[in-house]
Amino acid sequence: MAPEGPATPSARATLAGIGLMCLAVTSFALTDASAKWLSGHINVLMVVWARYAIHFVVSLAVFNPWSVPGLLRTRRPWLQLGRSALLFSTTALNFAALQVLQLDQTVSIMFSTPFFVALMAGPLLGEWVGARRWIAILVGFAGILLVVRPWSGGIHPAAFLSLAAAATYALYSITTRMLVPYDSSPTTLFYSALVGTIAATLPLPFVWQTPSEPLVYGGMLFLGAIAGAGHFVLILAHARAPAATLAPFIYTQIIAMVALGWLLFGQVPSLWTLAGAAVVIASGIYLILIERRTRRHAP
Repeated sequence: MAPEGPATPSARATLAGIGLMCLAVTSFALTDASAKWLSGHINVLMVVWARYAIHFVVSLAVFNPWSVPGLLRTRRPWLQLGRSALLFSTTALNFAALQVLQLDQTVSIMFSTPFFVALMAGPLLGEWVGARRWIAILVGFAGILLVVRPWSGGIHPAAFLSLAAAATYALYSITTRMLVPYDSSPTTLFYSALVGTIAATLPLPFVWQTPSEPLVYGGMLFLGAIAGAGHFVLILAHARAPAATLAPFIYTQIIAMVALGWLLFGQVPSLWTLAGAAVVIASGIYLILIERRTRRHAP
């Protein structure tokens, strides 16, 4: 057998896309870890504001009405506003849950997003769930139950905040797909940052607490910058590899979350959480494989 030659440009691009996807989800893990640390020093609404305001300022350097003509032009303004509001709600709910829950718990619950998408895609997109998808959804929710363990009597209400964040993120994902035929990606990204910044700024005068430690200011800057960088790297990943190829690598985020939870907060995941996360990930990957096979055989 002849030795294998160098990777083709398409193969190299795919590998680069996978690497960028892993870097993006690591950035998202750092975002959550930063938010959890900051919420112990300042009001959680200030944390949400830092995430959006700094992200918005940084993103203006790449996407602005001068460098991207027609950036503000949208054919579906109400859908853009609704999608941006859903992303803001997801961030606020997730950051609120992070005040109490461990990093590995929140990410495990957030991994239920594909199941909510599958449930909502029928009435909203006309993509109805078949028998195999229903089985995957039920198994996935069984994994969530392993994480929150309602039978133990120790379930914290914050788990429901995290579950609500997964539901709003699923609606955000669906509205993003609905916007694709109408608006460009830079327009959609710009409105997400703009609406989130405005929504986070409105309650700021009522909750503002001047940080007493310079490190908190640094944490706020890092939070917004790493969140913005993560979304930018995510775009670069999707420009190099198909979404179906990248999707399973989203689950590598739990590795980063477990590591950060242990290093920064001394949080060791329980066997229940690890088992539940494994079930959720397996079910999610099965849903991805079904979706990939369905698209491959579509006329």
